[in-house]
Amino acid sequence: MVSDKPMIVSGFTIVRNAVKYEYPVIESINSVLPFCDEFIVCLGDSEDSTEQLINSINSPKIRIIHSVWDPALREGGKVLAVETNKALAEVRKDADWAFYIQADECLAEVGLENLKSAMIKWKDNPEVEGLLFDYLHFYGTYDYVADSRNWYRNEIRLIKLGIGVQSWKDAQGFRINGRKLKVKSSGACIYHYGWVKHPASQKQKEKDFNKLWHGDEWLEKNVEDVPEFDYSKIDSIKPFAGQHPVCMRNRIASVNWKVKLEPSKKKLSLKNRVLMWIESVTGIRIGEYKNYKIV
Repeated sequence: MVSDKPMIVSGFTIVRNAVKYEYPVIESINSVLPFCDEFIVCLGDSEDSTEQLINSINSPKIRIIHSVWDPALREGGKVLAVETNKALAEVRKDADWAFYIQADECLAEVGLENLKSAMIKWKDNPEVEGLLFDYLHFYGTYDYVADSRNWYRNEIRLIKLGIGVQSWKDAQGFRINGRKLKVKSSGACIYHYGWVKHPASQKQKEKDFNKLWHGDEWLEKNVEDVPEFDYSKIDSIKPFAGQHPVCMRNRIASVNWKVKLEPSKKKLSLKNRVLMWIESVTGIRIGEYKNYKIV
C-alpha cells in the first residue's frame, strides 16, 4: 500500500579533486537535485577548487561535509566505500529514498517519468530495498559508449534507509551485511562519463586512482609512464545514438581534445565475440556479475 504522505528523498555523493580530474560534478549533482529535498556532498581533501565549484551551484538543498581520505585503505578501493558511507550517514533519517550519484555520473533525461513512478510505487514496500538503473559508459569522447562485457550494465543508485544498507567494496554498489539488495527496476538510466576527458587528465587519473586499488609494484608494471592516456586500447565501442542531458551541453561544447577511435575494429577474443553475439541476439549476458537481486 502506498502512503499518501509526501515522499522525502535525500541525495548524496563523494568528491575529491573534481577540477584536477575534470569530473562533471556540477552536472552530476544538478541532474538529480530536482528529485531531492537535500543533497549531501562528502568533500575529500582536495588540491584544487572543488569546494568553490560545489558552492557555485548555490542551492539551499546542498550541505557539504569535509573529510580526509585515508591512504592506508588501499586494497580494493575500500576508501571509496568508506567515504560514501560517511555521506550516507549524514542523510535525513526520515527519507523514503537515498539517491546516490557519483561525481562522474549523470541521470539521463530519458525515463524520468518511469523513475518517478517507481519511486512512488515501491517506497512503502519492504520487499524492495533499492532501485536499479541501466548504465551507459561513455568512452574517449561523448560520441561513443563502451559495449564489451567488461562494463556493468546495471547498478543500484536509490536505496532504502534504516535497514542497514552500506556502500560495498569500491562503492560501485550497495549491500546489507554482505547480502545483495532486493531491487526493482527504476526504468531510468545513468550516463557514466568517467572515461571522457582530455587524454592528459585521464592519464593522471589513471596513475592516481590505481593507487586506491594496487601497490607500487603493480603500478610500475601495469601503468605506462607516458603523458597522455591511449584511448585506442579499448576492446569494443559503438556510436551513441541518443541525446545527452541538457546539463551536460556546455561541457560537451567546450571539448578541447580529439581522440581517434574506430568502432569497427574490435579487440576481442573468440570467446568474447561469441558471447557478445549471443547477448546481441538474446539480451542475455552469460556469466554476468550482478551486485543485486531482482525481485
